[in-house]
Amino acid sequence: MDKLYRERIMTLPNGVTVLRILAVPIILAMISYSGKDYRLLTGILFLLAASTDMIDGYLARRYGLSTTLGKFLDPLADKLLVVTSMIALIPARDVPVEMVIVIVGREIAVTGLRGIAVSQGLVISASALGKYKTCFEAAAVTGLIIEGEVFGIRLHSVGLALLWVALILAVVSGIDYFKRFLKSIIV
Repeated sequence: MDKLYRERIMTLPNGVTVLRILAVPIILAMISYSGKDYRLLTGILFLLAASTDMIDGYLARRYGLSTTLGKFLDPLADKLLVVTSMIALIPARDVPVEMVIVIVGREIAVTGLRGIAVSQGLVISASALGKYKTCFEAAAVTGLIIEGEVFGIRLHSVGLALLWVALILAVVSGIDYFKRFLKSIIV
């Protein structure tokens, strides 16, 4: 039983996912700290944590290490990382609360929809739009965390522009999820 537990639960992809979750409070504490010296370090840490999503997914698919726990933890880790960082950036970097509310609302709605779909025996897989949204969110949050100026470019402005793109993709992909769900229950 102990060997089965180690092989099926504590797989390498699940370990990577757990590291992403453990990075969240560190990143939040660093965002809250107002020292400019920590912004680049915080941005790099956030980007590294966000990139582990690709790593754990690749490892799970490549080596057949997909687990029920991983299917639960992976999207949870993504949402914890991105959503809590965005919320922390509202007061720390003057990110518009309305944008964050729409993005967080979409995440909650799609997560709920996927839960309902699973209970009906349906699988609504992640769409390309949803994956693009995630990439734009990660890039936006990184720019907003670092905030300063690089080569004469204000990263806060770039971060806000990328957040607008992520917001649009969030709404469009959210509508797409609901359309696919409705189509699957009608057919």
